Amino acid sequence: MKKLLVLVAALFVVSSISAQDVKTLFNEAGAAYTAKNYAAAVAKFEQVVLDGMDDEANASTVTSAKSYIPRCYFMMGGMAAKDGKLDEALDAFTKGAEKAELYGDESNASKCNMWVGRIYQMKGGNAFNSKDYATAVQVFEKGYAADPNNTAMALNLAMSYCELGEFEKGMDVYETIASKTHPRYAADAAKAKEQMALYTNNAVAKLQGEGDFDGIIAMADKQLAKNPMSATFQLVRLQAYVGKKDYAKAIEVAQEAIDAQTDEADKSMAYFQLGAAHNALSQRDQAIAAFQKVTAGPAAANAQAALAELNK
Repeated sequence: MKKLLVLVAALFVVSSISAQDVKTLFNEAGAAYTAKNYAAAVAKFEQVVLDGMDDEANASTVTSAKSYIPRCYFMMGGMAAKDGKLDEALDAFTKGAEKAELYGDESNASKCNMWVGRIYQMKGGNAFNSKDYATAVQVFEKGYAADPNNTAMALNLAMSYCELGEFEKGMDVYETIASKTHPRYAADAAKAKEQMALYTNNAVAKLQGEGDFDGIIAMADKQLAKNPMSATFQLVRLQAYVGKKDYAKAIEVAQEAIDAQTDEADKSMAYFQLGAAHNALSQRDQAIAAFQKVTAGPAAANAQAALAELNK
């Protein structure tokens, strides 16, 4: 019994010494952090976690150390970025994000990932500006994966895809940007819609020149399978059915295309296409009803001319 008591007492002493050592190490880490020696600080904080993780007496100290580790990497990344050491900054921010995610620290994970995105944006800038879109895509893809809310970089990624002929990938990114509703994304969302329309019009014009309306419809269907309420591709599909002279199918899909539009000029264009389909099938009353709803944009004048002809 006496030997057992001695053993228990010895274990208690070792545990107490261990707890004290961990706290001392934590204080040293804190002092290094205060002195802005973040590399030394993070090494000590990580040692605190390693040494104290299995001892309940150190639980609060270990928890505090875990909260500092992502911050250390974040500060290291910031200092490196300021000095133009982008690879070093990227490594630090990436480690910070990984540690924050490991410890359930969503706030610091988000901050680190945001800067991972920014660093990749900077690293890909020269390639993009030089129109080396293949290299730009390789870089921007990594940044976009880290921070899809970096819409400025996402716009460059989408454009790079489109310039490389990877139309669907570009449209997916543009659609994601365009769907953002927070006011801070308003300018980039508008730019995404503008660029999406530009590249879509180019693709449609090429297929129209080849008389390939089925190709246009297939392109639109692929995008609508991913986003059924895409205003752009709903309108593209409707116009393609009218161009193909498949007026019955155009009438069938017209209401869905109309409902998807948020811009009055585009909604008017959808109504005009519906009116044209009814008119081609000699459905006078339905054609008039559709043309009367064309109130904005370039289709308005054509609708008025069509109404005048129908009302003779």
